[in-house]
Amino acid sequence: MALGRDDVAAWLRALRVVYAENKTLLTDLDAAIGDADHGINLDRGFSALVAELDKNAPADIRGLLQTTAMTLIRHVGGAAGPLYGTFFLRAASACAGKQRLEAPDVVALFEAGLQGIVERGKAAPGEKTMVDALAPAVEAMQRSLGDGGRLGDILQAGAQAAEEGMKATIPMEARKGRASYLGPRSVGHQDPGATSAWLLVKTAAERWR
Repeated sequence: MALGRDDVAAWLRALRVVYAENKTLLTDLDAAIGDADHGINLDRGFSALVAELDKNAPADIRGLLQTTAMTLIRHVGGAAGPLYGTFFLRAASACAGKQRLEAPDVVALFEAGLQGIVERGKAAPGEKTMVDALAPAVEAMQRSLGDGGRLGDILQAGAQAAEEGMKATIPMEARKGRASYLGPRSVGHQDPGATSAWLLVKTAAERWR
């Protein structure tokens, strides 16, 4: 199975619905250890993205992802805007010149996005951030790809690993961002960024099954 421009657009539009549905969850998680606006910000950002796509949708995959990046940077507050903006900007670069995405291209998209977040946020696994969901997701995708998995299997493996990584943030002490100010008091709370990152991968797995 190969993904075309319309498949990528369908993922982005589905994210708008998913983040709207999970706005309260993400905001409640953020209220415990952050600014209580993560869900609100992502809902606003992806709503703005869909409005932009309705008005002037790019004709290719790279353009779609670049538009996503710039829209999120403009409309999403806090750290999430620059971080998710960087994810999609790097993903766009990984898709340059491609009209269709085969399984290796999709894995490369997520690899590039993760690397962008790591570099932008100076974050590593174990610090209670979105990297704790995305890094194991990418590793699982790489393994499944190497084992000859089909795209649906690859993405499902990534989504499962992201969920496990998200849950693993609960006992962690935050080392990055506003949550790190709480020190030991951040222990026992699921990281909102890891949760939204899991939703990112999970939605791709569902749309591109």
